[in-house]
Amino acid sequence: MKKIFTTALVMLMPLLTLAQGWPANYDGVMLQGFYWDSFNETRWPKLESQADELSEFFKLVWIPQSANCGGTSMGYDDLYWFTNYNSSFGSESQLRSMINTFKSKGIGTIADVVINHRKTINDWVTFPSETYKGVTYNMLSTDICRNDDGGATLNWANQNGKSLSPNNDTGEDWGGMRDLDHRSTNVQDIVKAYVKMLLDDLGYAGFRYDMVKGYSAYYTGMYNSSCDVQFSVGEYWDGNEGVVKGWIDGTKVNGVVQSAAFDFPFRYVIRDAVNNNRWTSLASSSSKGLNMASNYKRYSVTFVENHDTQYRDANNQNDPIRNNIEAANAFMLAMPGTPCIFLKHWMDYKESIKQMIYARQLAGITNTSTSFNQANSPTVNYYVQRTIGTRGSLMAAMGSESYAIPATYVIVASGTNYRLALSKDTETAWVSKPSGDYEGTITVKLTAVSQTDGAQLVYTLDGSTPSASNGTRVADGSTITINKATTLKVGLLIGGAVSGVITRHYEIDNASFEPYEITVYLKDPTAAPNNWPRVNYYTWDSSDRQFNGNWPGQTITETKVVGGVKFYCHTYQITGKDYYMNFVFNQGGTTAGEHQTEDVTYINKTSFFEVTTQTNKYQVKNITAEFLPYLEKVAGDVNGDGEVSISDINAIIDMILSGNPSDAGDVNGDGEVGISDVNAVIDMILKA
Repeated sequence: MKKIFTTALVMLMPLLTLAQGWPANYDGVMLQGFYWDSFNETRWPKLESQADELSEFFKLVWIPQSANCGGTSMGYDDLYWFTNYNSSFGSESQLRSMINTFKSKGIGTIADVVINHRKTINDWVTFPSETYKGVTYNMLSTDICRNDDGGATLNWANQNGKSLSPNNDTGEDWGGMRDLDHRSTNVQDIVKAYVKMLLDDLGYAGFRYDMVKGYSAYYTGMYNSSCDVQFSVGEYWDGNEGVVKGWIDGTKVNGVVQSAAFDFPFRYVIRDAVNNNRWTSLASSSSKGLNMASNYKRYSVTFVENHDTQYRDANNQNDPIRNNIEAANAFMLAMPGTPCIFLKHWMDYKESIKQMIYARQLAGITNTSTSFNQANSPTVNYYVQRTIGTRGSLMAAMGSESYAIPATYVIVASGTNYRLALSKDTETAWVSKPSGDYEGTITVKLTAVSQTDGAQLVYTLDGSTPSASNGTRVADGSTITINKATTLKVGLLIGGAVSGVITRHYEIDNASFEPYEITVYLKDPTAAPNNWPRVNYYTWDSSDRQFNGNWPGQTITETKVVGGVKFYCHTYQITGKDYYMNFVFNQGGTTAGEHQTEDVTYINKTSFFEVTTQTNKYQVKNITAEFLPYLEKVAGDVNGDGEVSISDINAIIDMILSGNPSDAGDVNGDGEVGISDVNAVIDMILKA
């Protein structure tokens, strides 16, 4: 029996040690998929629509806390954990669809886990009771830290006959909401069930823990080890390298680290260098960041900006990177650690950041790569870092261009105050433009990054693999012109063999945009079982511009029968390629949130919707696939019931008698509705 147990334990060991905070030798890049108040830009359907593009550059996307918070929220006033995932960013079905699509494209979704504090309902100490898979989870007033809110919560509890935990907080107090006592076994059991649900049910790949200064690192370790999560990063907001290292060590379970941390020390060093344009400060700084510490670089998630440091407005300037944003990202992407790109930066500098990520990928840089200062000059203000990857080395020359890039390197990306150069032993092709959408004709330069002098390049434009016998041979530095959708593949051609092949996908839009109309149909909700008194469309567009005033929007009276079903409908104009409309269908109440649907977003084509069940808000089902074909029927289907029959003849006669014709009745297209249209329908019926 003992021998069998030992063997089983040995077989189980790899499973027990999987949860080690963050994978070693990890080569992925993460995207922070939101910014502050990015409700419209980062709706789940909009993020999902970008999956193909994102998958080429990112292995992880971190999204906001995705459960309902009782109102418009970025998710940090968390309320529901198990039962309500209709948030300010979309519905639960949209969330699941996005996570599944990301997963199918090789992208893991990182959940924002907010467990330091929790919002209450009705009073200071009452949390929502939630039943999930037959188990009821109910946090109690005794799960709130005794010293919460500087003692204000205890005073309220004493005055209202409530009890708090006997334990004080294990971290920093925060007065915004109730701080949870993680010593409580009830809190521990609920959090363990919660994080397991995020992984196993919703399909998240890992966690970003919010405000981990608010409770002991020990509990992050406990929760991660309980669910064996692969990716975990804590927001320990402190620029002191030793303190952040201490938090990482504090997550250990049985001597094994259970979470990475955001590299705030690295962020502050970069902030000072770029904002002051003093690149040589990188050499003199006593702390370069966790990503330069041999035992901690694996657990370093580097960043240069996030939703808390970004500039929001004149009254909320925060602590942003104010200059050299591209350069800051270039330096980060050339370093060890796992880089996390801020969505605003990705949106504003997409083409250059794509090239930086390509350079990192081609060099084979991981979170544990070796990196060192190559050169620096306080006199002329430059700093050069070299990082050794699995395929080659990547050099980041920051500041003044007076530093001469060695002949053994090739510059592949450059901009204000930065140059990225790949070592020639990387042996790869390079292209001057990344994959993406372009307008009009583009010209791309092909470069050989090779130790072989005079190395040729061979390329194809049809997605086929280039070889000595397939493709066009050109010299290093040649350019090609692309004016249509193309999959370009380029490789080095040396001694009759092709290697270092790279692929770029280009979508080319040569046509000027032609505005067009869409109609949005809502299946009649005034009928049973919903029995709405009226139908309103509250509408806003991709620029957050409201249509027809504030809430509750426009009362819709136009109706149309499509496929034998009555719909309310309204028509809008789409004015640009990236333009779209958003809706909340409602009953016309004066208070937002009263008798309304969830948000229906990112609509840029004629669509059909149906109001279904009501929880907090009415749910909406997209039924376009079912009803759009009726709009595309041949002339003759005057009443839109999907058939050409005697009822269409009657519909035309009614139009003639009432003097109220419509385009649908003009079957023969002569501009009038008359007896000739009746005859046309009769001919169709007889021929059928």
